[in-house]
Amino acid sequence: MEYADPEPQFDLLIAERLKALRLERGWSLDELSARSGASRATLSRLENGEVSPTASLLGKLCMVYGLTMSRLMRMVEDGFAPLVARADQWIWRDPDSGFERRNVSPPTRGLAGEVLECALKPDAVIQYEGPARSGLEHHLLLVEGRLDILVGGMTHHLHPGDCLRYQLYGPSRFSSPTDSGARYFLFIV
Repeated sequence: MEYADPEPQFDLLIAERLKALRLERGWSLDELSARSGASRATLSRLENGEVSPTASLLGKLCMVYGLTMSRLMRMVEDGFAPLVARADQWIWRDPDSGFERRNVSPPTRGLAGEVLECALKPDAVIQYEGPARSGLEHHLLLVEGRLDILVGGMTHHLHPGDCLRYQLYGPSRFSSPTDSGARYFLFIV
């Protein structure tokens, strides 16, 4: 299933927001590099909109800034509307890992939760070093394919219809071990 981004400039908006977050803290690129483990050159190219961020890099930066990835993406959107039409739902793709996330119900100041529709290509793997906020509550419903999730030191093998509920305190790993990939909804509170 292929969806188009409502805004082709979304990567540039993320780049601008990431640069603003760094400057708000008074950090140099070298300091952000030391805090995130990403190279100074990569961070510079990202902030200048020369490269698109990967899921792994965004995860590291969100951890450094204490934000969920969805919260970061919400920071580049305007306003809050009760109805989020499918055509207006932001889609972000990581071409390196084959990961795609659609913000079905993006975070907002007035609501505690958010809903994401995510897809992994066959044999794709994404890893996060830790949550943006310790104890973040997740409810993951697998819709299609198979998904293996490592969370809390335990690997869970999900099949369509399975729901994994957890609070995230450390690293996590998502992988799709089948030819069909995986599609799932993630509810974050």
